Amino acid sequence: MHKVPYWRLSGFYFFYFATLGGFLPYWSLYLKECHFSAAEIGELTAFMVGTKVLAPNIWGWIADHTGKSLRVIRIASFFATILFSGFMYRQSFEWFAFVTVSFSFFWNAALPQFEAATLHHLKDQTHRYSQIRLWGSIGFIVTVLSVGYLLDLYNIKLLPYLIVSLLASIWLISLLTPEISTVKANRAAVKIWQIVKQPEIIAFLLVYMLLQAAHGPYYVFFSIYLKQYGYSSSMIGLLWSLGAGAEIIVFLVMRRLLKFISLRRFLLVSALTSVLRWLMIAWYADNLWVLLAAQVLHAATFGTAHVTAIHLVQSYFGKHHQGKGQALYSSFSFGLGGMLGGLYSGYAWDVYGGQWVYSFAAFLSFLAYIIAGIWIGKGKAFCHQ
Repeated sequence: MHKVPYWRLSGFYFFYFATLGGFLPYWSLYLKECHFSAAEIGELTAFMVGTKVLAPNIWGWIADHTGKSLRVIRIASFFATILFSGFMYRQSFEWFAFVTVSFSFFWNAALPQFEAATLHHLKDQTHRYSQIRLWGSIGFIVTVLSVGYLLDLYNIKLLPYLIVSLLASIWLISLLTPEISTVKANRAAVKIWQIVKQPEIIAFLLVYMLLQAAHGPYYVFFSIYLKQYGYSSSMIGLLWSLGAGAEIIVFLVMRRLLKFISLRRFLLVSALTSVLRWLMIAWYADNLWVLLAAQVLHAATFGTAHVTAIHLVQSYFGKHHQGKGQALYSSFSFGLGGMLGGLYSGYAWDVYGGQWVYSFAAFLSFLAYIIAGIWIGKGKAFCHQ
């Protein structure tokens, strides 16, 4: 059995999601402190995730045609760190929009390629993916709790400096991760369009786009929503970390569960659980116990859904198109879905309020459940693992 660089792979996930832990819960609060409106906050978020529609595919094509995924990751991480520091320069909407698009073009390149690199390192040990990925959730929790504590003690203007430090850590750990020998795309391989045009894969991409669009108000406005109900930054951090902690449980047990439960069933349960979670947040945000339960459901709405997607991409796209396959998944879910989620939540927040925005998120999750139930599940990719 070949040796897997477990700690270096895990270290990348730790620092990558530690950065998200500093960013996701608190960046909207920082933008609000900079006097941006709800619509402008939604637009800036949409710009950031919208680059995932194109950027991962461009970087994925480069990685697959050069066979140098780690080199792509190192370059992207370096420039993401440099460009993010531009947020410290000035605070006009136009400047923030420019920096957001520039920074996120490189930032959004790293994770899809590292997912592909991790699977290449694992080879026939793909069942170990969850054990490596769980360190990302641990990093997220560590940062969410520590940043929340710091922001209660100091001014939120400290946030960009913390995030730049975390971005630099991603670049440094990427330098320590060994390069992989991948199969370069060639004319003999099955063309990616022949894969993408299959109805089941179209449905797969649409389902994950809807599920991520439903997460839009969570990623953009959850902290602002909780502030409206009087929760402190520390409590907000605890609630975010509870969701990430629930992910860890999933990643620990997923290997065993995949022996007994099909990927189709995981996907359907994830979509239905999303409906319940967003309705709980919509109408019971003033009840801490309901919020705690809703955050535990993050294990299903994101954790099992994401692990299911990673296994499906590996099965659907094969060894010749792993980089592009992971990029497509990222583009449609976190990119297009995240952009739509940021836009509709931003424009509707001040008009209809958080309750109806989260209710609409529940409706999107229900649509994803219907599509998955009808179109996904007949392919061999959904056999027991």
